[in-house]
Amino acid sequence: MSPRRVRAECDGVGRRDRPLRFTVDGEPVDGIEGQTIAGALLAAGRLAWRQGRSGAPRGVFCGIGVCFDCLVTVGEERDVRACRRRVRDGDVVTTQSRRPGPGDAQRRHPAPPAEEGT
Repeated sequence: MSPRRVRAECDGVGRRDRPLRFTVDGEPVDGIEGQTIAGALLAAGRLAWRQGRSGAPRGVFCGIGVCFDCLVTVGEERDVRACRRRVRDGDVVTTQSRRPGPGDAQRRHPAPPAEEGT
């Protein structure tokens, strides 16, 4: 194998990571340019940022965009996979709760109790 010269901008040893800041549910989170939203959240110590149907916490599961456990809203865009989207300086990220399921409307707005004698 012949030796190759690495260009300065591609040299990982001399590289300086550029910090950035974004917000998650109104709280500032620091990250590094090139990180995914999920990576920055994990580095900040947040392991979960949504809930499943059972109420169990959800965060990153597969880390490759297949399972959809890490969905967030970025700006006005819903259902963004946090493990696939690179964070940008100034991003406004909002966590999502689970998607409504069958019967959720009835659970949220139960029918009034039946009056006696009717």
